[in-house]
Amino acid sequence: MSSNSLAEQLFQQLQGAPLQQLSQQLGTGQMQTSSAISAALPLLLGALGKNTAQPQGAEALFGALQKDHAGLDLGSVLGAVLGGGSAPSRQTDGAAILGHIFGGAQPRAEASLGQATGLGGDKAGMLMKILAPIVLSFLAQRFMSQGNANPSGLSQVLGQERQVAQQQGGLGGGLLGAVLDQDGDGQLGLGDLLKIGGGMLGGKRQ
Repeated sequence: MSSNSLAEQLFQQLQGAPLQQLSQQLGTGQMQTSSAISAALPLLLGALGKNTAQPQGAEALFGALQKDHAGLDLGSVLGAVLGGGSAPSRQTDGAAILGHIFGGAQPRAEASLGQATGLGGDKAGMLMKILAPIVLSFLAQRFMSQGNANPSGLSQVLGQERQVAQQQGGLGGGLLGAVLDQDGDGQLGLGDLLKIGGGMLGGKRQ
């Protein structure tokens, strides 16, 4: 397996047509959408890493992947989420999935992502609701295809993912620290995040 983080692997899979569809849905340019996705994925995966650090969290996520998200490919999930015609199923209900991932920190996650990427809270929230089901179907594809998949293995991989996001820093890692630091001490100030964001939007490889 490549040493790329899960966030990077999923980011690669969203290039091309999915990125165009997401940009159209949000009404933003592709570069801005791309930077926002590259910040949102480590935030979502890192938050899952925090949740699965507890055995019951790992079991709950593993059960959801097995029951609701296995066997769905990214294209069909994206189509269902963007289609918006029917009431969302458990597989595509981004709002409910975000509630599970972030709990009470969801508004802070959306507001922080919105401010740091320049999307604004509403569009950041919309983007995260689209990405949340995609992240889970991606994880299900990765894990459920392995015969020996189990909750502790899932916890280990997502724990590593969270560490990678926080070590690499960048916007995703900075947001992760700010959103998940419940006490607020050591929380990155918004000025720091905007500096990180400015560097990222300016110089990051697209």
